[in-house]
Amino acid sequence: MIRFSPCRPARESGKSARPRTAGRPRSHDRAYGFIIGLFLAPLIATAAPRPNILLIVSDDMGYSDIGCHGGEIQTPNIDRLAANGLRFTRFYNTSRCWSTRASILTGYYPQAIRRDLLPDVERGDYGMFGVTSGANGIRPRWARMLPAHLRAAGYRNYHSGKWHMDGDRLPAGFDHSYSLEDHNRFFSPENHFEDDVKLPPVKPDSGYYSTTHIADHAIKCLKRHARQPRNQPFFEYLAFTAPHFPLQALPEDIAIYRDRYLEGWDKLRAERFARIREMGLVDGTLPPPEPLVFPRWNLTQEEQTTQISPHEVAFAVAWDSLTPEQRRFQATKMAIHAAMIHRMDIEIGRVLRQIETMGALDNTLVIFLSDNGASAEQILRGDGHDPAAEPGSAGSYLGLGAGWSTAANTPFRLHKSWTHEGGIRTPMVVHWPAGIEDRGALRNQPGHVIDLVPTLMELAGVEIPDTIDGLKVPPLHGRSLVPVMRDAKAADPHEALWFFHDGHRALIAGDWKLVSKHRLTPELYQISNDPCETRNLAASQPDKVRELDGLFRQLSGDFAGLAAQDPPETPAVPALDPNAAKSKAAPSRAAFKLKLKPGMAAEYRKRHDEIWPELSKAIRDAGISDFTIYLDEETNSLFSVQKLAPDHTAAKLRDTELMRKWWAHMAPLMQTHADLSPVRTPLKELFHQD
Repeated sequence: MIRFSPCRPARESGKSARPRTAGRPRSHDRAYGFIIGLFLAPLIATAAPRPNILLIVSDDMGYSDIGCHGGEIQTPNIDRLAANGLRFTRFYNTSRCWSTRASILTGYYPQAIRRDLLPDVERGDYGMFGVTSGANGIRPRWARMLPAHLRAAGYRNYHSGKWHMDGDRLPAGFDHSYSLEDHNRFFSPENHFEDDVKLPPVKPDSGYYSTTHIADHAIKCLKRHARQPRNQPFFEYLAFTAPHFPLQALPEDIAIYRDRYLEGWDKLRAERFARIREMGLVDGTLPPPEPLVFPRWNLTQEEQTTQISPHEVAFAVAWDSLTPEQRRFQATKMAIHAAMIHRMDIEIGRVLRQIETMGALDNTLVIFLSDNGASAEQILRGDGHDPAAEPGSAGSYLGLGAGWSTAANTPFRLHKSWTHEGGIRTPMVVHWPAGIEDRGALRNQPGHVIDLVPTLMELAGVEIPDTIDGLKVPPLHGRSLVPVMRDAKAADPHEALWFFHDGHRALIAGDWKLVSKHRLTPELYQISNDPCETRNLAASQPDKVRELDGLFRQLSGDFAGLAAQDPPETPAVPALDPNAAKSKAAPSRAAFKLKLKPGMAAEYRKRHDEIWPELSKAIRDAGISDFTIYLDEETNSLFSVQKLAPDHTAAKLRDTELMRKWWAHMAPLMQTHADLSPVRTPLKELFHQD
């Protein structure tokens, strides 16, 4: 049983210390808390004071990358936290770096606070729309961040690492901050800040490595905090940039794993899944890889082989199909990924030892999670890639790729940015000896990053105000996980969880999940007994599809209404108005849907892989962006959507020799034929989706 009764500051009579959240009324919370307290009172030992908080976020780490979640990577410090605490087996993120951090720090869905796009809003380049929505969106003033709330309860707040939020750190409530805004260089960043003051670029060969430096700053803050009064708790937000691309690691760490992955991603998936099942984390059927699903902004196969390495592989193909040279190159990439996580664990251990030296570890709530699933991205940014550089060094710029990302996200489907489980499910470890007596226990209730703020605020004994800057503050979207931390049999805190990113959408309600890839045909899974999403029930359960689709759209409208509040000074785009979004004219698109002959899916994949490198270059040269093509094996259909440049038409691509070659190559496999003439129709009408 868990000792769980945090001290709270004196409050006005009749006010609950649980932060306001959407859902149950406060009177229900008070009655619920009274009943729980009545039954648990004899089991509660001495009350723990308000805990210190260490919130650790990794970047683009897969569900099974760490040891306590079935991985082979050496992570003894994280594993020790899990052995002496809790592992949440069904914890969710928002599938992307910036949107997850918005939820972690505010307790709201990112779309509601303009930190990610809403359905029916055009994506643009990488979702960056400026101040009105997306990666650079500016929050409404009522969406205050967690450290500002904790400061009101007497906490000292420190930030070390990645930020990826609007505004600066100190105005957000942090007392000290080291912010690494350069996400392209682990050894010599050019854009980083201390206490919101820009620092000089780090010189090459200076000995700097970002994972170590981020931990150094956290330790510096904790040492400074040790000189504060002992009754003043701390909040340390430790946000690593590892193992996000580019894959860059210390040579001594890479050496540990150099030959570990020569047996390939297929065998690694099977080994990890066996350990996951043995640990009781996830059961079910391991889904096959999906080689035709990868980020559409990736370099083409030809670009990867010419600009990165002749041994680069763009797709999650069978390991046995690779040449020995390709296997060696790919194994080295995974070794670098493992080395980055290995080093992150070492630095987490240093931070934990500092807290232990302060005599504060027992009453420090440590939470570890990842911001999204492992990434299949393979792009070039920053200083680019020098093919002559040692892989993993400052001169190299490598991405994990779809093959290893599929393995890192074992046992789930797909990758970062998708809303299938591989993109949105994260390992989460919780450790708090003074407040949790369970050791090495699992929690199977679904949780979400929106839940962290209400959980931490309840433990700190602080409630969000009713108004901020004269604006009414909406209830938090998250729910406190305190009951779940207390009791493995506690009720599911959510009626539904909503997901939308980059056109991919999902809704989880009870035993069911509705999900679709980039606005395509929805898939339906009974997620409670099919967590790996292998049995699509959409065709046999049309009423459930309509029910969940209706709830998704209802919540989308709610979030659109919130996002339109308190607009920033820059004029807002009409799409923030849900009514305006429906009438917005779509850009010119070409689209087609084809039906394959029965049993032709495998042959299609083979022929696609043969011609795709050549065709994808022609597509880009023709001025066509946002090109997407999916093979839906459930319906034996191909879907493609191409957004056209203003001065191009689909006919231009159709009339190329390569496209004629593609049709000749594929026509024998097709049951139906389709024209590639331009379509000026919103996607929601083309595919009956968003």
